[in-house]
Amino acid sequence: MLILLAFIIVFHITSAALLFISTIDNAWWVGDNFSTDVWRMCATNTSTCMAITDQFREYQSIQAVQATMILSTIFCCVAFLVFILQLFRLKQGERFVLTSIIQLLSCLCVMVAASIYTDRHEELHKSNEYSIEVSEGQYGYSFVLAWIAFAFTLISGVMYLVLRKRK
Repeated sequence: MLILLAFIIVFHITSAALLFISTIDNAWWVGDNFSTDVWRMCATNTSTCMAITDQFREYQSIQAVQATMILSTIFCCVAFLVFILQLFRLKQGERFVLTSIIQLLSCLCVMVAASIYTDRHEELHKSNEYSIEVSEGQYGYSFVLAWIAFAFTLISGVMYLVLRKRK
């Protein structure tokens, strides 16, 4: 039982780490001489970064991705705290339903963020406000980590729903 508990905790912390990395790191869309995320665009050859602000044509889409990624990370962290509290508060045989609901909300938020970015990436990178041409790029590792975090949060949310507290 202790090994299962350790696995669940490590799995949840891994999910949170993936969410933090994919939200913060600058690699959602990358090219030969640039990298961009939901916060800024950096030119790698000049080492300059430019914040993505409301002057960009598709700024509302970027704000939606920013908000849902932040919410996903917060929900994941709150779910972990609720899980720890429920370990001490639940009676034997009860399920971790509240933890599961919060973790599934995290899953939903990261799915929405990655889906919006997937759908709107062409319009996002054709904006004239960029200092260099960013339309000729590809998805970066932060974008991939966001989808992996979706899978991890979904699995852990279902795992918490099935899991019962034992002695």
